Amino acid sequence: MEKESAERPEAIGDALYDDPALAAFYDLENGWAEDTRCCLRLAQDAARVLDLGCGTGLLAAAIAERGGEVVGVDRAGAMLDLARARHGGGRVEWIAGDARDLRLGRRFDLVVMTGHAFQVFLTEADMRAACRTIAAHLAPGGRFVFDTRNPGAAEWQEWVPSLSRRTLRHPALGEFDAWNDVDGPSAEGIVTYTTVYRSHVTGHELSAHSRIRFSRRETVAACIGDAGLSVDAWWGDWSGTPWTPAAPEIIPLGGRA
Repeated sequence: MEKESAERPEAIGDALYDDPALAAFYDLENGWAEDTRCCLRLAQDAARVLDLGCGTGLLAAAIAERGGEVVGVDRAGAMLDLARARHGGGRVEWIAGDARDLRLGRRFDLVVMTGHAFQVFLTEADMRAACRTIAAHLAPGGRFVFDTRNPGAAEWQEWVPSLSRRTLRHPALGEFDAWNDVDGPSAEGIVTYTTVYRSHVTGHELSAHSRIRFSRRETVAACIGDAGLSVDAWWGDWSGTPWTPAAPEIIPLGGRA
């Protein structure tokens, strides 16, 4: 285990989310999917919802349309700008903050972290800090859920140009070719990957280099337990399939121990 007291939190910065030109592609690549649909169902009976790593606010705004208190938190200003401007964004309280040290002094019935946001925490110390933030904001009887890709499925092997090429139509800028390239994982499970968008109209390229951590379920479980949380179910995907070593995802659903 890493000595938490001996290190500062790992710096988190990624042009994919910090650069407004690149953040504008996020919803094209990550619109409604199984994670957001599942969390929308989980939020049906939750009067107060905290969305950590809310990104462009797609999920938080949809939950807020049903009423209740919804708070969306993200460290990337460019993402929050998109969240505030989206339809229904006025119903959500948007906060610029880091999930490792956020303390709102409030409790929520449901805390969610989707889009593999948990993987931006590159050290066990930072993973434990994020889990403690979840615990600090859970009301009695409240639930949490988040996702992280299962290293056993080795999804990064698909993040090469020959397998990742795709075409996107930006509503304002027209068509773009997009692809990824990848390096890793390191011994610590850290994968570095590149995302490139090339305009069909101008040929101009936008690119970003990202780092994320692939952690084993045992490591995730230890971080959860250290925070005083317990897991009711381990899912292997967002349809609720029980986890297996070959599952694509590691998804804990639980509450306070």
